[in-house]
Amino acid sequence: MTRKIIHIDMDCFYAAVEMRDNPSLKNIPIAIGGAVSRRGVIATCNYLARQFGVKSAMPTHQALKVCPELTLVPGRMALYKEISTQIHQILLRYSNIIEPLSLDEAYLDVTDSKLFSGSATYIAQDIRRAIEQEIGLTASAGVAPVKFLAKIASDENKPNGLCVIHPGEVEAFVASMPLGKVPGVGKVTEQKLADDGLFTGRDILAYPKEQLLSQYGKMGRVLLERAQGIDNRPVVTERVRKSVGVERTLVKNITSVEQCEQVLAHLYQELNRRVERAQAQDRIRSLGIKVKFADFQLRSAEQQTAYLDASLTTPLLLQILQRHQGKEIRLLGLSAHLEEQAQARPQQLTLLDALH
Repeated sequence: MTRKIIHIDMDCFYAAVEMRDNPSLKNIPIAIGGAVSRRGVIATCNYLARQFGVKSAMPTHQALKVCPELTLVPGRMALYKEISTQIHQILLRYSNIIEPLSLDEAYLDVTDSKLFSGSATYIAQDIRRAIEQEIGLTASAGVAPVKFLAKIASDENKPNGLCVIHPGEVEAFVASMPLGKVPGVGKVTEQKLADDGLFTGRDILAYPKEQLLSQYGKMGRVLLERAQGIDNRPVVTERVRKSVGVERTLVKNITSVEQCEQVLAHLYQELNRRVERAQAQDRIRSLGIKVKFADFQLRSAEQQTAYLDASLTTPLLLQILQRHQGKEIRLLGLSAHLEEQAQARPQQLTLLDALH
């Protein structure tokens, strides 16, 4: 049976909430983000700010350079979560097969829905109507037989738009589909593909299969499937958490190992608390560290471990710093990567146990 998948994506969600609650912000470029003094980054911005080149994850000081008129608005995460819950309650009227991706987007499987005579297009239209009428915010929607195409489609007519890819249109759509639109293809991979003369789904199918898989590994196989319109992933109602992390953007850049260790000690304590809150102590498979340098280069290292161990942080740090000696650091992060399912592990004696 051909599936009917809808991807709902709120339009510049955080910024839209602020413009709804404060109409004076509607016709000026605004961004939700930290102050320059705290070395913040932009969480999101409205479409007017995007016309100036402001983007999500852009350092705030850089955003103010490209758009000096930008108005910074402090985020209200508790409110965004509350509104996200209201949106989810609306979605439940149309399907109980919902996969939230974040506060502002979700997949719905409406394959078996009897609403609107089973029309996924009309269902998507009514979802957008209900969200706008009841919450005062606009959403864009994509409708397609598979997940990745529904997600691409929701971005086609933003903001406040709808795009439908019917089953009979899939082959032509993926043939001309820019590979940069495929979820999971970042800027680096997109450039590498371009260097190999690969720009569209049609190019992927014309490329030697073995060469594609050899050069791109798992991503090569994904691209081969997507170029044929294949995506067998179901809409998953319960997502298994894969990692727990914590990071800190520093007030001032640092350079020494000792300075980094002081920051990592605090991050480790917070990571421990978050792992406990997530009840994930028995699912840990590795500890990871990431370092963002002053030039915004991001580097990471990982060590397999069955439990959190603070003594691993310094060796991981040194793995990175030895290759980037003397570079200033602006951000440090720690993360615990988790097994997909809890696995029973044999009890391991610690040195403290042995001493007793």
